[in-house]
Amino acid sequence: MSQQNNNSVLNNKKISFIGGGNMAQALISGLVGCGVKPEMITVADPSADIRQQLGAKGLKTVDPTADATTAVKDADLVVLAVKPQVMKAVVSGFTDVLDKQLVMSVAAGLSTELLADMLGGYQNIIRAMPNTPAMIQMGATGLYATDSISEPQKQLATAAMEASGLVMWVEDEEHLHAVTAVSGSAPAYMFYFLESMIDRGVALGLDNEQASSLAMQTMLGAAKMAMGSDDTPAELRRKVTSPNGTTQAAIESMQADEVGRQIGEAMQACYDRSQALSEEMK
Repeated sequence: MSQQNNNSVLNNKKISFIGGGNMAQALISGLVGCGVKPEMITVADPSADIRQQLGAKGLKTVDPTADATTAVKDADLVVLAVKPQVMKAVVSGFTDVLDKQLVMSVAAGLSTELLADMLGGYQNIIRAMPNTPAMIQMGATGLYATDSISEPQKQLATAAMEASGLVMWVEDEEHLHAVTAVSGSAPAYMFYFLESMIDRGVALGLDNEQASSLAMQTMLGAAKMAMGSDDTPAELRRKVTSPNGTTQAAIESMQADEVGRQIGEAMQACYDRSQALSEEMK
């Protein structure tokens, strides 16, 4: 969906966030950045500091402990951005004003079925699995909708999340566990890899600033190169690996240590934990 189409879909839409933490603020930043007027966004958060911070940016703010329904009753899109453990208690305060609003949850582990139960049987629910680079509008989000969601509602959810980066829809709700493993938790994998590269660069004689700048720019450049190429990552790797060269030595060391298998096992552990959390929430 293009930026122009996003603006058209979001035009005059009232968007409410239940919870004003880091992820909510990241998504809000993206929405405002793509042209949504701050006064069209309402945030319900019990923290006076957060309400003051967001209010200073022109957003409407609500204390949900005093009035939980104000943020929801006139909204077109309600984004549930609170921790799964407190979701039931939080949403219980406004279920009676749900009518035609699209509800989108960014809480991990809460299925659409469980969310519907928490919302008193309300069915207009979409689940989103974003990641932290949404904070700089470079996020990647997986979305899932039940069969009851209309195409215009899907377009609204797409536009709202594309304001912070890439959006991919999955057909099976269980695939959100895979999204968690591939993108939701994956920024931490990249930071871990960078951390290891920087540490070794320093051990090899570079100072921390040199090692950090070179490693980070290389990761960014490689990702952009892969995104802009018709070649697969495997083919790009082959093209830069000269026979008997330095890159081949590094790749052969990784292959000997089965780094690829270890990455796969780490992602499987993430997937398994995502499933377990979902079961624990039932």
